[in-house]
Amino acid sequence: AALCALFQNKLVDRCERLQLQSAAIAKHVAEVLPARSQGVLTAANSARELVIQRLMFVGKACENEEQRLLEEVHTEEERAQQSILTQQAHWTEALQKLSALRTYLVDTITNVDDQALVVSSPPWTEGWTEVAEGILEPQESAKLNFNQQRVQSPLLHRLWASAVLCCLAGSQEICIDEKTISPHLSLSEDKKTLTFSPKKAKLDLDGPERFDHWPNALATVAFHTGLHAWKVSVEKSCAYKLGACYGSLPRKGPGNEARLGFNTASWVFSRYDKEFRFLHAGQPQPVELLRAPAEIGVLLDFAGGEVLFYDPDSCTILFSHREAFVAPLYPVFAVAHQSISLSQ
Repeated sequence: AALCALFQNKLVDRCERLQLQSAAIAKHVAEVLPARSQGVLTAANSARELVIQRLMFVGKACENEEQRLLEEVHTEEERAQQSILTQQAHWTEALQKLSALRTYLVDTITNVDDQALVVSSPPWTEGWTEVAEGILEPQESAKLNFNQQRVQSPLLHRLWASAVLCCLAGSQEICIDEKTISPHLSLSEDKKTLTFSPKKAKLDLDGPERFDHWPNALATVAFHTGLHAWKVSVEKSCAYKLGACYGSLPRKGPGNEARLGFNTASWVFSRYDKEFRFLHAGQPQPVELLRAPAEIGVLLDFAGGEVLFYDPDSCTILFSHREAFVAPLYPVFAVAHQSISLSQ
């Protein structure tokens, strides 16, 4: 009787474990895989729309690239969907095996008397244990994701940036907000040129909008949607920063909270002497250039989540950064040598 109870307890424990494993697999099949499928569809549709939208800027010159990219989107979508279907079939089969094993064990416990249960061959001698132990717990997989990198094209990116800068730069009036400029900066009458001075000017430093330490300044307008582009003449300066930031960027004190590129609220292209870098969240990324640009174009694609820095003279992308922006972005500037100017 004791031996029978021992076998019975083991069978009950095995049933409970199988039930928990079945529940986990059922949840994975019912929730994770359909959600992944919908996510892939959404990502593929967004990528397709983004490709088509950008190709409209360059027209006939990109017909072959358009076809290639759309095929890449389709291929990647099919791959991800096939991965999802393969996993779904695998876990459905595993669920059926576990269910069959559990039914067998329950039937054994219910219908076989104690003596027969003791003398009969345990179920694991029939290969059932190997089947159950071969079914692992379901895991997330990167193969279920849509790979955005597959639909990126350096050629299209450069042509698209050129077209946007040509079409949009100067189409919206951008001026520098006098209330934000550092006491180390002076602003021209047309609100376009910032000039650095080592000596602080006598300004209202108590104003909440003014940067009181770092030589920073914001534009008067913020962008919260769409495509925007502006150009900055930097040929006179060898120490500057330009890019975009959230309006929540702190304005006071010498800490990194208000220092452009050293916090999570600003994205800037920086030059200091012969060193060029992209700065964000205190993680500088070097930018190797053969010559210093005389003018830099800044392209902000809010919906696409991209800020891009461009040399209009050579049609070269200096640096591109992708980010899911969560608040309106202001054009931002800093200069610590000579002057920089918004191009007319």
